[in-house]
Amino acid sequence: MNIEKLTQGGFSIGVELPLDNDWSASGDANRKRDGRPFGVPDMQHHAELIKQADDLGFRAVWVRDVPLYDPDFGDAAQIFETFTYLGYLASHTQNILLGTAAVVLPLRNPWLVRKAAATVQTLSNQRLLLGVASGDRPSEYPVFGVDFHSRGERFRQAVEVLRGEQDNKLASGMRVLPDAPQPPLLVAGLAQQNPAWVGDNMQGWLAYPGAPEDHVKRVGLWRDVAGDKPYISFIHLDLVDNPDAPIRRHRFGVSTGVKGLIQELESMKAAGVDHIGLHFRRNQRPLDETFEQIGKSVLPLFHT
Repeated sequence: MNIEKLTQGGFSIGVELPLDNDWSASGDANRKRDGRPFGVPDMQHHAELIKQADDLGFRAVWVRDVPLYDPDFGDAAQIFETFTYLGYLASHTQNILLGTAAVVLPLRNPWLVRKAAATVQTLSNQRLLLGVASGDRPSEYPVFGVDFHSRGERFRQAVEVLRGEQDNKLASGMRVLPDAPQPPLLVAGLAQQNPAWVGDNMQGWLAYPGAPEDHVKRVGLWRDVAGDKPYISFIHLDLVDNPDAPIRRHRFGVSTGVKGLIQELESMKAAGVDHIGLHFRRNQRPLDETFEQIGKSVLPLFHT
């Protein structure tokens, strides 16, 4: 149900958390004023902003899984633990899908991931999209007592648990509660697997950000192994005041006016992308103002 909702109308737009513009000039000044390390966002307005995104009709919200803040990587994502936070977001929203991009399976007990996912599914009225990954931060693995180089095998084993393929290990009468439909499994990258395995076992792909022309080839590779399963990516957006401002590309995204954003999203759709999550940490303007403009001028053009 929720994977069909994600792609309803052929293309949709969501938001990626944290809902803070701490990578902008003003946001960085606020960070330094507050004494926060680089990459640690200000989360004090997240509840109002996620309600606004839900009310405006953004299709999905995406949260990342960063178990440990590492200053060498310089990004704490949205700070809060993924599943706990999704439960909070579920209580503050009604319609927006709740996606993980993505849970690092080798660092988690897969049975507890399954229970956490079932809990979010139940409490959110089945709005969870379970993005999973093998992880890419070597510094985390020794802390968890996990071998970094075996993470691909641990990932496959965890997927088997999530899909119920290891339930024969449960004693008679044992089960994972709450009972809930299994959420769609989406993979970030290839998770140390071959493309054919990913296409067979995953219900969607969370692809690295890029320009529309970057996605054309990637979408083609995905279609070869996965057919019409959703292809999802992200744009780091700085939406400027001038609606006619041309597209200027920066790492992972664009700075542009509302007309340029529409053009970029049309190009993403033409490249075969099914969903774009907008990331606002570079955005210079206040996020509530930016959300309102996108909700009134952009979403109606793409969401049916």
